[in-house]
Amino acid sequence: METFAKAHSPMLHELARTHGTPLYVYDMERIKRNFLSFKQAFSGRKSLICYALKANANLSILKLLAQLGSGADCVSIGEVRRALLAGIPRYKVIFSGVGKRDDEIEEALRENILFLNVESFEELKRIESIAKSLADSRTNPSPESTRARISIRVNPNIDAKTHPYISTGLHENKFGVDIDTAKQMYLYAHKSSMLEPVGIHFHIGSQLTELSPLIESSHKIAQLARSLVALGISLRFFDIGGGLGIRYDSETPIALYDYAQGILSTLSGCDWTIICEPGRRIVGDSGLLLTQVIGQKHTSQKRFVIVDAGMNDLMRPALYGAFHQPILLCENGAESSTTNPPMPADIVGPVCESSDVFCRDFALPEMQGGELIGFSNAGAYGHSMSSTYNARLRPAEVGIYTDENGAHAKLLRRAESFAESVQNELEALESNCPKTLESH
Repeated sequence: METFAKAHSPMLHELARTHGTPLYVYDMERIKRNFLSFKQAFSGRKSLICYALKANANLSILKLLAQLGSGADCVSIGEVRRALLAGIPRYKVIFSGVGKRDDEIEEALRENILFLNVESFEELKRIESIAKSLADSRTNPSPESTRARISIRVNPNIDAKTHPYISTGLHENKFGVDIDTAKQMYLYAHKSSMLEPVGIHFHIGSQLTELSPLIESSHKIAQLARSLVALGISLRFFDIGGGLGIRYDSETPIALYDYAQGILSTLSGCDWTIICEPGRRIVGDSGLLLTQVIGQKHTSQKRFVIVDAGMNDLMRPALYGAFHQPILLCENGAESSTTNPPMPADIVGPVCESSDVFCRDFALPEMQGGELIGFSNAGAYGHSMSSTYNARLRPAEVGIYTDENGAHAKLLRRAESFAESVQNELEALESNCPKTLESH
């Protein structure tokens, strides 16, 4: 991100003046390259790259990925709707998540998406019941149009060696089912006239930087899948989830070639379509959160640099203790033009929480109000996790596109206005007590 920031520093300053700060800026060419790298890594086998919308669900990003042939991994019906709205074909859309409501399941079945990833026996039976109700409501339905295509998320009980908040592959986690339960669920689905088991799925965590747990998981789930095929269950998809990490600080990301070859080594003799669900690895290192310095504060123990971005804009540092490298931006390059020697400082936001800290004891020169800082690698779980806490407004998003004419910026989402943030509440207030409002 530092190279990107240095190359586009004048443009970033202009964007900050035009759209205000905080401001998310994305390198759209990097997103494209990252996605195509996944396609290339698995090009030797039947594969489908399903981008995980939870990382960043901006429609312009989804449209770009749709044009490149991406599918979609969705964990809410809202994400399913976004994927379809952006042009991702329904036969490339997967609906996952541990807490799908009945109305969400029904809508997904009506949309005829590729399949639903099932998280429990209870959910499997709810899907069966909803599929039967839909079939009963139709006139002369064909069996193919009424059966719910499903995959089961199997928990391999393997430690992904990542932050405990984003580990999902252990029995203590809420996701998936153990292997014995999975076998029972597949046999039940195989016998059901309303269910069609077409795939098997695992996902052991996020921000993964070690390959061995992924290969071990793939080997374990592939053994299960082979035993299911031997029982006559015709699986077509082997869904390896996502979770590959990026470099925020000193991490060494897993090479995509090694990742693909490691997974493929566990699938010899199998003709399943491999589904991969990357999110962070596609958009994470494409994003920069721009923020302006408000001022400094010195105490007897600490020096604080206060910026106008807060934990509501970028939640990861407060939630996970995550680090996003600060880049000092001047008009003519990424490095600050100040001659003052750097001294340790905490970069903090204005939100009324002690956890509203972006980084601690980071070496910074003396900072003046209005100077621009960019927090790097903020493309994933940045804007998508933003909120209006403290009645703050969600920031704008801008994409920088590169073509034969050079780099140019496009607004992807304008900053939320105060009027927009209170519109629904005002409508309710006016409908509930119009006379009170008129009297004032």
